Amino acid sequence: MSSEQKTASNRNSRKGSSLTRRLFRQLIKIVCVLILIPVVLLPLYRYVNPPLSSVMIWKRLGGASIVRQWVSIDDISPHLVRAVLVSEDARFCAHSGVDLKEVEAVLDDIGDGESPRGASTITMQMVKNLFLWSDRSFLRKGLEVPLALYAELVLSKERIMEIYLNIVEWDHGVYGAQAAARHYFNIPASRISPGQAAQLAVTLPAPVKRNAAGPGQQMRKLAAIVAQRADKSGAYVTCVLD
Repeated sequence: MSSEQKTASNRNSRKGSSLTRRLFRQLIKIVCVLILIPVVLLPLYRYVNPPLSSVMIWKRLGGASIVRQWVSIDDISPHLVRAVLVSEDARFCAHSGVDLKEVEAVLDDIGDGESPRGASTITMQMVKNLFLWSDRSFLRKGLEVPLALYAELVLSKERIMEIYLNIVEWDHGVYGAQAAARHYFNIPASRISPGQAAQLAVTLPAPVKRNAAGPGQQMRKLAAIVAQRADKSGAYVTCVLD
């Protein structure tokens, strides 16, 4: 190789390295911005209702319609609050965003060679819906944990539950308790009965596959269990319902 060719090769190598460094710096800036978004917005959500969640945004970008109407937690039936709490996160009032007992149980399942169950708290689900994405991954789960801990520092338990009940999906494009109550039962969220609340609660793990207004036999059994637990929830829900 001639000296001119070597010089040109070195020049191209330096240009390539410089481009790589610039792209890496841009990537770091983007990651920092994405991290700062929830850090800034979560304290604001103490006073301002989230206009949209990241899940809703992704659905809209994909062309899906969104049905949603924000309502205060005071305008949501306490039966629904209890049913969702006992169904989705029975220790909601006891943990600080991450339920360590559930995490230990998941690790035990993995150690025993069993399929791991979900260990997401309502707080973790709230931050996931607000700021992250739906596909399961270790990266997403790793981001959920610090965001959930931070959310519990800046938001009250009642506010976390209020946000969650207003952004969670209950059917294709149906978000929040008010939209779900009208979609399934043609009533406002404030009039949801204990039975309807239990049916809505057991819909949450699979909102696209389960129908709260027309539950199958297995779903009715699950709803009956949730209804019994909700009726006996008592002190377990005092952080949200006095």
